[in-house]
Amino acid sequence: MRVAAGEAKGKRLRVPRGVAARPTQDRVREAIFNALADRVVDADVLDLFAGVGTLGIEALSRGARRSVFVELDPRAAAGLRANLHAAGFTGRAEVWRADALRALRRLEQRGDRFHLIFLDPPYRSGWLQRALRALAHSPVLRDDGLVVAEGARGEPVAVEGLEVTWQRTYGDTTVAFLRRAKGGSGEGRGVPGDL
Repeated sequence: MRVAAGEAKGKRLRVPRGVAARPTQDRVREAIFNALADRVVDADVLDLFAGVGTLGIEALSRGARRSVFVELDPRAAAGLRANLHAAGFTGRAEVWRADALRALRRLEQRGDRFHLIFLDPPYRSGWLQRALRALAHSPVLRDDGLVVAEGARGEPVAVEGLEVTWQRTYGDTTVAFLRRAKGGSGEGRGVPGDL
Protein backbone atom coordinates (compact mmCIF):
# COMPACT_ATOMS: atom_id res chain seq x y z
CA MET A 1 0.00 0.00 0.00
CA ARG A 2 1.40 3.40 -1.00
CA VAL A 3 0.57 7.08 -0.63
CA ALA A 4 -1.38 7.91 -3.80
CA ALA A 5 -0.65 11.61 -4.37
CA GLY A 6 1.08 14.72 -3.12
CA GLU A 7 4.30 15.35 -1.25
CA ALA A 8 4.83 11.71 -0.20
CA LYS A 9 3.45 10.10 -3.37
CA GLY A 10 4.71 6.55 -3.77
CA LYS A 11 5.90 6.14 -0.16
CA ARG A 12 5.09 2.66 1.10
CA LEU A 13 2.85 2.36 4.16
CA ARG A 14 3.34 -0.82 6.14
CA VAL A 15 1.09 -2.86 8.41
CA PRO A 16 3.10 -4.64 11.15
CA ARG A 17 2.67 -8.39 11.54
CA GLY A 18 -0.02 -9.35 14.00
CA VAL A 19 -2.01 -6.13 13.53
CA ALA A 20 -5.64 -6.82 12.71
CA ALA A 21 -5.86 -3.61 10.68
CA ARG A 22 -8.03 -3.28 7.61
CA PRO A 23 -6.46 -0.32 5.80
CA THR A 24 -8.69 1.60 3.42
CA GLN A 25 -8.36 0.06 -0.04
CA ASP A 26 -6.45 2.12 -2.59
CA ARG A 27 -9.45 2.67 -4.87
CA VAL A 28 -11.66 3.73 -1.95
CA ARG A 29 -8.98 6.10 -0.63
CA GLU A 30 -8.56 7.57 -4.13
CA ALA A 31 -12.33 8.12 -4.43
CA ILE A 32 -12.47 9.82 -1.01
CA PHE A 33 -9.67 12.24 -1.82
CA ASN A 34 -10.96 12.95 -5.33
CA ALA A 35 -14.31 13.92 -3.78
CA LEU A 36 -12.62 16.04 -1.09
CA ALA A 37 -10.50 17.82 -3.73
CA ASP A 38 -8.98 21.05 -2.36
CA ARG A 39 -10.81 20.76 0.96
CA VAL A 40 -7.74 18.93 2.30
CA VAL A 41 -5.31 21.81 1.69
CA ASP A 42 -4.42 23.60 4.97
CA ALA A 43 -6.97 21.49 6.87
CA ASP A 44 -6.61 20.41 10.47
CA VAL A 45 -7.33 16.67 10.38
CA LEU A 46 -8.37 14.13 13.00
CA ASP A 47 -7.97 10.45 12.11
CA LEU A 48 -9.96 8.39 14.64
CA PHE A 49 -9.46 4.61 14.61
CA ALA A 50 -6.37 5.47 12.58
CA GLY A 51 -4.87 2.00 12.29
CA VAL A 52 -1.54 2.50 10.52
CA GLY A 53 -2.52 6.00 9.37
CA THR A 54 -3.54 5.48 5.77
CA LEU A 55 -6.14 8.27 5.59
CA GLY A 56 -4.41 10.88 7.74
CA ILE A 57 -1.05 10.36 6.00
CA GLU A 58 -2.73 10.72 2.60
CA ALA A 59 -4.29 13.99 3.83
CA LEU A 60 -0.90 15.29 5.01
CA SER A 61 0.63 14.35 1.68
CA ARG A 62 -2.08 16.31 -0.13
CA GLY A 63 -1.50 19.47 1.88
CA ALA A 64 -3.26 19.18 5.24
CA ARG A 65 -1.69 21.48 7.84
CA ARG A 66 -1.62 18.84 10.61
CA SER A 67 -3.19 15.59 11.70
CA VAL A 68 -3.94 14.05 15.06
CA PHE A 69 -4.08 10.25 14.85
CA VAL A 70 -5.95 8.23 17.49
CA GLU A 71 -5.36 4.47 17.66
CA LEU A 72 -5.85 2.17 20.65
CA ASP A 73 -3.91 -0.90 19.46
CA PRO A 74 -0.23 -0.52 20.51
CA ARG A 75 1.15 -2.44 17.52
CA ALA A 76 -0.91 -0.45 15.03
CA ALA A 77 0.15 2.80 16.75
CA ALA A 78 3.81 1.74 16.47
CA GLY A 79 3.27 1.01 12.76
CA LEU A 80 1.59 4.39 12.38
CA ARG A 81 4.58 6.16 13.93
CA ALA A 82 6.92 4.27 11.58
CA ASN A 83 4.77 5.22 8.58
CA LEU A 84 4.77 8.89 9.60
CA HIS A 85 8.55 8.79 9.91
CA ALA A 86 8.95 7.09 6.51
CA ALA A 87 6.66 9.67 4.87
CA GLY A 88 8.46 12.57 6.59
CA PHE A 89 5.42 13.89 8.48
CA THR A 90 6.39 13.50 12.15
CA GLY A 91 6.58 17.30 12.57
CA ARG A 92 2.96 17.79 11.45
CA ALA A 93 1.41 14.88 13.33
CA GLU A 94 0.50 13.70 16.81
CA VAL A 95 -0.19 10.06 17.62
CA TRP A 96 -2.40 9.29 20.58
CA ARG A 97 -2.73 5.72 21.78
CA ALA A 98 -6.20 6.06 23.26
CA ASP A 99 -9.85 5.08 23.09
CA ALA A 100 -11.60 7.25 20.48
CA LEU A 101 -14.26 8.74 22.78
CA ARG A 102 -11.78 9.52 25.55
CA ALA A 103 -9.55 11.15 22.96
CA LEU A 104 -12.46 13.32 21.79
CA ARG A 105 -13.00 14.54 25.36
CA ARG A 106 -9.29 15.38 25.72
CA LEU A 107 -9.28 17.19 22.37
CA GLU A 108 -12.32 19.22 23.51
CA GLN A 109 -10.51 20.16 26.73
CA ARG A 110 -7.50 21.26 24.70
CA GLY A 111 -9.70 23.40 22.46
CA ASP A 112 -8.86 21.54 19.24
CA ARG A 113 -11.13 22.05 16.22
CA PHE A 114 -10.88 20.06 12.99
CA HIS A 115 -11.90 20.71 9.38
CA LEU A 116 -11.80 17.00 8.47
CA ILE A 117 -12.42 14.00 10.71
CA PHE A 118 -11.83 10.51 9.35
CA LEU A 119 -13.68 7.60 10.99
CA ASP A 120 -12.75 4.06 10.01
CA PRO A 121 -13.59 1.83 12.99
CA PRO A 122 -13.83 -1.96 12.83
CA TYR A 123 -16.81 -2.83 10.65
CA ARG A 124 -20.09 -3.72 12.36
CA SER A 125 -18.61 -3.13 15.82
CA GLY A 126 -21.06 -0.38 16.81
CA TRP A 127 -18.19 2.10 17.00
CA LEU A 128 -19.20 3.97 13.84
CA GLN A 129 -22.57 4.99 15.30
CA ARG A 130 -21.09 5.79 18.73
CA ALA A 131 -18.40 8.00 17.20
CA LEU A 132 -20.84 9.78 14.88
CA ARG A 133 -23.22 10.50 17.78
CA ALA A 134 -20.32 11.87 19.81
CA LEU A 135 -19.13 14.08 16.94
CA ALA A 136 -22.64 15.43 16.38
CA HIS A 137 -22.40 16.99 19.85
CA SER A 138 -18.70 17.82 19.95
CA PRO A 139 -17.08 21.18 19.25
CA VAL A 140 -14.06 19.21 17.97
CA LEU A 141 -15.90 19.16 14.61
CA ARG A 142 -15.84 22.72 13.31
CA ASP A 143 -19.22 24.07 12.24
CA ASP A 144 -17.88 24.10 8.66
CA GLY A 145 -16.13 20.75 9.13
CA LEU A 146 -16.72 17.42 7.45
CA VAL A 147 -16.75 13.87 8.80
CA VAL A 148 -15.60 11.15 6.41
CA ALA A 149 -17.08 7.89 7.72
CA GLU A 150 -16.17 4.46 6.38
CA GLY A 151 -18.15 1.37 7.28
CA ALA A 152 -19.44 -1.92 5.99
CA ARG A 153 -22.01 -1.93 3.19
CA GLY A 154 -25.40 -1.31 4.80
CA GLU A 155 -23.96 -0.09 8.10
CA PRO A 156 -26.08 2.94 9.13
CA VAL A 157 -24.43 6.37 9.17
CA ALA A 158 -27.45 8.58 9.85
CA VAL A 159 -27.42 10.24 13.28
CA GLU A 160 -29.29 13.19 14.69
CA GLY A 161 -27.27 16.39 14.37
CA LEU A 162 -25.32 15.36 11.25
CA GLU A 163 -26.51 15.20 7.65
CA VAL A 164 -25.12 13.00 4.91
CA THR A 165 -23.90 15.10 1.97
CA TRP A 166 -22.24 12.38 -0.13
CA GLN A 167 -22.35 8.59 0.03
CA ARG A 168 -20.89 5.85 -2.18
CA THR A 169 -20.47 2.09 -1.93
CA TYR A 170 -17.37 0.26 -3.17
CA GLY A 171 -17.73 -3.50 -2.88
CA ASP A 172 -18.26 -4.24 0.82
CA THR A 173 -17.36 -0.69 1.90
CA THR A 174 -19.60 2.36 2.21
CA VAL A 175 -18.15 5.86 2.55
CA ALA A 176 -20.22 8.85 3.64
CA PHE A 177 -19.43 12.54 4.11
CA LEU A 178 -21.40 14.19 6.90
CA ARG A 179 -21.63 17.76 8.15
CA ARG A 180 -23.51 19.44 10.95
CA ALA A 181 -27.23 19.60 10.29
CA LYS A 182 -28.51 23.09 9.50
CA GLY A 183 -28.94 25.02 12.72
CA GLY A 184 -26.75 22.57 14.63
CA SER A 185 -23.61 23.67 16.43
CA GLY A 186 -21.15 21.84 18.60
CA GLU A 187 -20.17 25.01 20.42
CA GLY A 188 -20.85 24.77 24.13
CA ARG A 189 -21.54 21.06 23.99
CA GLY A 190 -19.31 18.11 24.49
CA VAL A 191 -19.09 14.38 24.18
CA PRO A 192 -21.80 12.94 26.43
CA GLY A 193 -20.38 10.70 29.11
CA ASP A 194 -22.68 7.77 28.37
CA LEU A 195 -21.84 7.21 24.69
